[in-house]
Amino acid sequence: MKTVCEINKCVGCMACVDSCPKGAISINDDLKSYNAVIDAEKCCDCGLCFKTCQNNVSLSLNLPFMWKQGYVSSDEDRKTSSSGGVAYALSKSFIENGGVVCSCVFRDGEFVFDCSDNLSDITKFKGSKYVKSNPSGVYKSIKALLKDNKSVLFIGLPCQVSALKIVVGESLNKNLYTVDLICHGTPSPKLLESFVNQYGYKLSDLSGISFRKKGRFALQSEKTFVRQGVMDRYSIAFLNGLNYTENCYNCNYAKEERVGDLTIGDSWGSDLPSDQKSKGVSLLLCQTEKGKKLIDDSDLVLFDVDKTVAKNHNHQLEYPTKKPPHREKFFRLYSKKTFNKAVFSCYPKLCFKQSLKSLLIGLGVKKYGGGVHCKRSSQK
Repeated sequence: MKTVCEINKCVGCMACVDSCPKGAISINDDLKSYNAVIDAEKCCDCGLCFKTCQNNVSLSLNLPFMWKQGYVSSDEDRKTSSSGGVAYALSKSFIENGGVVCSCVFRDGEFVFDCSDNLSDITKFKGSKYVKSNPSGVYKSIKALLKDNKSVLFIGLPCQVSALKIVVGESLNKNLYTVDLICHGTPSPKLLESFVNQYGYKLSDLSGISFRKKGRFALQSEKTFVRQGVMDRYSIAFLNGLNYTENCYNCNYAKEERVGDLTIGDSWGSDLPSDQKSKGVSLLLCQTEKGKKLIDDSDLVLFDVDKTVAKNHNHQLEYPTKKPPHREKFFRLYSKKTFNKAVFSCYPKLCFKQSLKSLLIGLGVKKYGGGVHCKRSSQK
């Protein structure tokens, strides 16, 4: 198998797929890792795939010069966001100033990227996505917009921001603004598909999906996967880093130096009053003057944040997620059992605790909170 970069190091950014003039690149997803595979019969040896792969070039990263925490000023926008609504505020002001926003959306059972200059569209960008998304095709779209002298705001994972910057190049960088997300790591979407299959769903049956609400983790729908307020086993696997693809445990972007103009995430460990933390608070790191302009133009309420506290609660600003000792066991059992049973075998105490919590909520002994939500498509 001939691959674009070192075996099992592919981040799945799809830049090489988009760059190939012969359609010779495909992504092999074996659940444990991604690999960009070259079809030798189609390959014309132009080298474009190698040149656009971020694993084969020097990375341009910058230290933040500003650390802030805060939230969008609109209570309604904040209420409907998974954190402090900062990404929504940035997108809204960017479009109002004549720009185009590009970010991840869930559509037809897939996590893909859309570009829009319409305010009514940006609500579809809301929410955390704890799965590998597919940016294929978006690089060409953004490049075309930049050539047409449009200003573009791209919000994505650090590896996706890096890929975009390589594809766009210095000549078109002037009107490109980038926001990278603090990333734990990402699993194959095939694992999410297998998780929802256990409950009689297909991802393509769902019109919407969100993975948490105000710090509470659980995957739910109009007919929930688990009782509201209980953490499901997909969330347990994700938060413990059990099922990420291999490259994530050696992420080149899990450090203080960042690839985007801005970096956003959750302000875990925030020192703001508890009534504010319960509504969601975002963390912002600013690396460039472009990033500062994005902040200045947006309707945000910001406060200083202790850099040490922020890093202690977001280890991805210092080092990648460590590979769990149970990872091999999970994938071995997953091939024989259901997703839920494989997770239970790796984390029996944690799973039992959530089952007990579900029972107590059902008996009315314990109150419930939020969780991960999805909606069944009305067209199915």
